[in-house]
Amino acid sequence: MRGVRCKDAGLLDEVVVEDTTDFPYIAGLFAFREMPVLLRALDRVTVKPDLLVADGQGLAHPRRFGLACHLGVHTGIPSIGVAKNAMGTFEQPGHARGSMSDLVMDDEVVGRALRTQDGVKPVFVSVGHKIDLDRACAEVLRLAPRYRLPETTRRADALTRQAASSA
Repeated sequence: MRGVRCKDAGLLDEVVVEDTTDFPYIAGLFAFREMPVLLRALDRVTVKPDLLVADGQGLAHPRRFGLACHLGVHTGIPSIGVAKNAMGTFEQPGHARGSMSDLVMDDEVVGRALRTQDGVKPVFVSVGHKIDLDRACAEVLRLAPRYRLPETTRRADALTRQAASSA
């Protein structure tokens, strides 16, 4: 597992926790597979995060409680989910960076489709814990100054690839 801590997209700390899981991948239960190693990574960072950015869902989840919710409630740290794929329906946001539209499930707004770069496929932002949707979207834009995904997610993915290639 990987953990990255940054401020204004500048790296403050990073850790890699390698482990195997005995919980199978089951759609809708991703948090049960990922939480143990994520919590170990959080225990190892030297600076407590102000915000957790999960590569997955928060409220935009069939049970309205995705990985970002689990992480936030368990740790007490504000958390958001930033997913690459939508759970729910949405209208395409405008083509400009910062354009957004509601993400809806069962007639309830559960997040937003957010365009982080001009003309690039949107990401899907949903609250996890202790943060509202407007602030969550603002944080994602702040953390994605150049690319579609937040720098925290990009760096974590790079750490995972590095660890896998050196194993």
